[in-house]
Amino acid sequence: MSTFYDHFERHGHGKGLADHTTHYCPGCGHGLAHRDLAAAIDELGVQDRTVLINPVGCSVFAYYYFDVGNTQAAHGRAPAVALGHKLSNPDSVVICYQGDGDLASIGLAETISAAQMGVPITVIFINNGIYGMTGGQMAPTSLIGQRTTTSPNGRHPWMGQPLRVAELIAELDGPVYVERVALYDAKQRFRARKAITKAIRMQVEGRGYAFVEVLSECPTHLKATAVSAEEWIRTQMEPIFPLGVKKDRVVEPWFKRPARSFDPETVLALCGAEPADNGDGGGRAPRHPLGARDRSVKLAGSGGDGAQTAGLLIARAAIAEGFDATHIPSYGPESRGGTSYADVHIADLEVFNPSASEPDILVAFNAPSLARFAPSVPEGGVILYDSTVIKEPGEMPYNRRILGVPFTGIAAGLQRPMVKNLAALGALQAATDLLPAPRFLETLREVLKDKPSTLPVNEAAFAAGQRAVAGMRG
Repeated sequence: MSTFYDHFERHGHGKGLADHTTHYCPGCGHGLAHRDLAAAIDELGVQDRTVLINPVGCSVFAYYYFDVGNTQAAHGRAPAVALGHKLSNPDSVVICYQGDGDLASIGLAETISAAQMGVPITVIFINNGIYGMTGGQMAPTSLIGQRTTTSPNGRHPWMGQPLRVAELIAELDGPVYVERVALYDAKQRFRARKAITKAIRMQVEGRGYAFVEVLSECPTHLKATAVSAEEWIRTQMEPIFPLGVKKDRVVEPWFKRPARSFDPETVLALCGAEPADNGDGGGRAPRHPLGARDRSVKLAGSGGDGAQTAGLLIARAAIAEGFDATHIPSYGPESRGGTSYADVHIADLEVFNPSASEPDILVAFNAPSLARFAPSVPEGGVILYDSTVIKEPGEMPYNRRILGVPFTGIAAGLQRPMVKNLAALGALQAATDLLPAPRFLETLREVLKDKPSTLPVNEAAFAAGQRAVAGMRG
């Protein structure tokens, strides 16, 4: 089986010629580097355990072409993602494929830290001397005198000298193999393929961190033909970035970690947790209202509604009650008026997924949040919304318990608009009995111990939220 897909289903499932071509510009070096990387994976027979980390940059769509495991990383964060893959699954072959803006600029700290650790991962660094994807800005590797959109008169020494990344990496103690190669003729392409294959082999054998820098053509931003771009690499880039092996340490294989187990009972045993009672009388009976399964809560509204504070209070109260709990915030683009939501999980034993993509409980402070997240609440779930703000909730999903509680109205009655989140928390407690009310109040007192004057109004809002729900029951 080839490492390349037979068909490149990209750009709306490309048809005809697009089904067999990449998105790269004519003459771009990425295509050759892709070919050599695929050939190396095939030669070493590691396709079924290879994970390719796709960065932000021209190679952002590499997952359309490589039939291996693929993970998309945030700009510059490929080394951190790679370490996560390698340490959680030591038998995997993890390859970072990064450009100069991604690796040598925003990701330089991650690059150096990962290299110094020496954990066996393979890094393929494409150096074309420019920010290719984002419009041709000056990169850390742009040459002195090179014209870019951000250095239209040419890079001046005051802008800093080009960064020789291969030499920098070679000076670290962690890496075992560092080489710089090029693609401008058949001889150099042969050497490039050998270097890439060796770098992956060093990982397969557990010897250590390997780094290959590839001088690559970018005809588009050089405003050159493919042939003249190759000549520019040979005559202009190579003198500044000399080719060759920068480091090649002979080390014995050392990275032989035991295979990881993802069996829930095995993981819980390693954590020292007692197994839940599965009905056969063995183990500790779960104390959570939903049994061994955890309960998830999403609180969403505009920035300033207090969803994050309420989420944090729930998580802290759950931990104080003896559960495992997580709180994951997601902030909007503005501190006021933007979308903000908090995901909270509470588990009897251990939270395995902190995201609340299908929350058992939704607390919505505004109409956009209700419209966005209500459909994701599964059957049997609870939806609480601020009826002061949301006059017409619209069509809601069936078989959910839906309660409109005037969070904002309660806070206004107390002359403290900021305590609407405590009114929501009280309503949540009364509607779901998620945690005992005294535990919520104890947690609130702990959080506000340095602001005791604000405690009475927060407690009053909590109690008012409880009463609002109790009145609905009556």
